Amino acid sequence: MMRSKPVAGRYLGYRAADEAQRYARFFNPELAPLAPHVCAALDRGVVPDVLLPPVEDAPENLFGGAPVLEDGFVLTADGGMRVSIRTAMPGVTPAMIDWWFGWHGDAAAKYKLWHPQAHVHVAWRDTPPAAAGRARYIGQTSIVDEYIGSDLVRGAIRFVPPATLGFTDRSLEPGGTATIVCARLGLADAPIDIGFLAHQVRSVPGGSEMRSRFWMGGRHVAGRNLAGSMAAAVAKRVLRLTESDARNLLVHCGQEMPHLAAFLPALFAEFGDDA
Repeated sequence: MMRSKPVAGRYLGYRAADEAQRYARFFNPELAPLAPHVCAALDRGVVPDVLLPPVEDAPENLFGGAPVLEDGFVLTADGGMRVSIRTAMPGVTPAMIDWWFGWHGDAAAKYKLWHPQAHVHVAWRDTPPAAAGRARYIGQTSIVDEYIGSDLVRGAIRFVPPATLGFTDRSLEPGGTATIVCARLGLADAPIDIGFLAHQVRSVPGGSEMRSRFWMGGRHVAGRNLAGSMAAAVAKRVLRLTESDARNLLVHCGQEMPHLAAFLPALFAEFGDDA
């Protein structure tokens, strides 16, 4: 994983200014233990790449009827990785997830609620529209500082319409039983993209289930402009993601998503009318 340099004035945790926010009572610095199925995936280690399909097969993987490997990671021959993980979200609805992705991106104190031991800073690249649900975050880029394992990463998360990755299932229509958050992942300090993510959230009895997929490195490294394309060509040759990178991402997601689910219903009940 490519490390970033810390920025002065940005920090982990809450300080006085954060504690003064209306939503500060939802900040909990303690994380729950990893779920057993996440620990099992870590114990299993790298699996054959056929068990976690490429991004082109993601619609069938997430919306098809065949059994799939829900938790695990692979390393690809071109130096990339794929990571898959699921999260139980009691009391959470797909609409709450869409609201969260539009709500938290304008303040570091909001972002830190999500992963109190890894999230440092967040800001929108451009001011999002005064809209609700997907319309607020799709088309926007979130600039984040976060730790993945011990590496500080400054990322550019560009949210894209689900159809960009081939997701057109009827359950995603307004009023449907699911949502899916899709993004192109890149570097914030260089015009280089490095992967894709998809978080499918589908209604189940008692709440929702999130199924997350990451496709990173290898052939997914590309420039956002001419200079970025030149740099990406070099990055493809020298950047090879490792088992440690895959494990760190699996753990990070396995911590932040259950932590989010623990407070999101109450947060939404109080602040759900906020843009």
